[in-house]
Amino acid sequence: MLDHYFHLDFDAQRGLQEQLREALLDAIHAGTIPAEEALPSCRRLSLQLGISRNTVALVYEGLVEDGYLISRPRSGYYLHDAYQEADAPDMPVAVREQAVGAPRWSQRFTHRPSHLQGVLRPSNWMDYAFPFIYGQLDTRLFPLEQWREASRRLLGSQRERRWLSDRYDQDDPMLVEQLRTRVLPKRGIHARSDEILITLGSQNALFLIAQLLLDRNSRVAVENPGYREAANVFLRQGVKLNYQAVDNEGMRLDGEAADCDYLYVTPSHQGPTGITMSRARREMLIEQIQRCDQIVLEDDYDAEVNFDHHAQPALKASRAGSRVIYMSSLSKPLSPGLRLGYLVADAELIDELRALRRLMYRHPPSSLQQQLAQFLSQGHYHRYLRMFSDKMRERWEVMNDSLMHALPCCRRVGGDHASVFWLEAPEHVDTQRLAWRAAQHGVLIEPGFQHFFDRVPPRNFMRLGFGAIDAERIKPGIARLAQSFGA
Repeated sequence: MLDHYFHLDFDAQRGLQEQLREALLDAIHAGTIPAEEALPSCRRLSLQLGISRNTVALVYEGLVEDGYLISRPRSGYYLHDAYQEADAPDMPVAVREQAVGAPRWSQRFTHRPSHLQGVLRPSNWMDYAFPFIYGQLDTRLFPLEQWREASRRLLGSQRERRWLSDRYDQDDPMLVEQLRTRVLPKRGIHARSDEILITLGSQNALFLIAQLLLDRNSRVAVENPGYREAANVFLRQGVKLNYQAVDNEGMRLDGEAADCDYLYVTPSHQGPTGITMSRARREMLIEQIQRCDQIVLEDDYDAEVNFDHHAQPALKASRAGSRVIYMSSLSKPLSPGLRLGYLVADAELIDELRALRRLMYRHPPSSLQQQLAQFLSQGHYHRYLRMFSDKMRERWEVMNDSLMHALPCCRRVGGDHASVFWLEAPEHVDTQRLAWRAAQHGVLIEPGFQHFFDRVPPRNFMRLGFGAIDAERIKPGIARLAQSFGA
């Protein structure tokens, strides 16, 4: 009988019905339920699993309704004929055996993205007691109730279910309008609807731009240290990269930068250092792109998590705005897993990017676009941002104070209230080795060498984020990091 081999360890974070149904379906598809043998009764299975009889009955009835089980009066629940092992098609012997004569895929690749160096981060970062990781958030801050309300509005029975239809290459007009009227003006940007394109995050925006505008004859200036995945996207197109040093005013502009066709910059908070481009440097950049017929690719990746009350407007808002392609993310402050961003550029360029996007995936999921539009229109997004900014400001202050007291040997680079701490340790410190030692004590940090494009990058820099760690854990976490210096 099923109760001889059926066992389930319930997850307290998920519903009992959901988990029981999932486990039974796994058993059905695996073929481990006897075809002519009744499943355990509701009473028997509820006692075995320690859950209510009603829970089991609801799951059984749901599986009957969906055609996985059949109910025989006075006998019990049985596997539906369609899922009995005897009716399953036999797998050909050739499929069961190890494949022979498989193609040599490596000889067919036109390029090797896996050979491009990325920034290594452990996927199990949430298992660390002190995750000073950048780009992740404390999931407890997510506005779950308001997100559910937006979902209920979207799924309401009285509403037109437009999100079920394919929009071909068009975005949700409500989301575009919310961006145009509520999000972009905060960065000083005033755009028309036909100048906005929804993307699957900033990375996708970069890829679209590179595919459309860059080739082997293009020259692109990038910051050093900088965002490696942007450089990887450009390199895939075969472009010539010019690595521009970063000082305390942002990207330095020299003769090589003036010779480039495009400049990729993160002026609000330079990635990875957090430095804000000075007003003087911004003016130099604006003057140069007008004089040299250049285009700026402005990545305002943390526009919505910027808690600096005196933040400068975007370069896109300047007098040279028509020469700026602006990209940002709606996922950064809410959840990195949402993967929604947007592009702002002249309508002619947006039209071509839209056509290119259509060839790749048509458009981001309509349901997600409309849910986010509802979230914005009801004021939940901006209410959440106010709370989020307060939390991040609090964590920044605790982080800054902790570093000053526990690690006075490390120099903080970057402006106040950036969304990251970029630290320069003494020259003899190898932060990759430091990261390994700190990890043994539950502390996760990011070595900085992987953000440099030098042939021999400096080894004494590190990046520390604070979005994923509670404020109360910052001070003890930095204390443990300090202990790792002497280990």
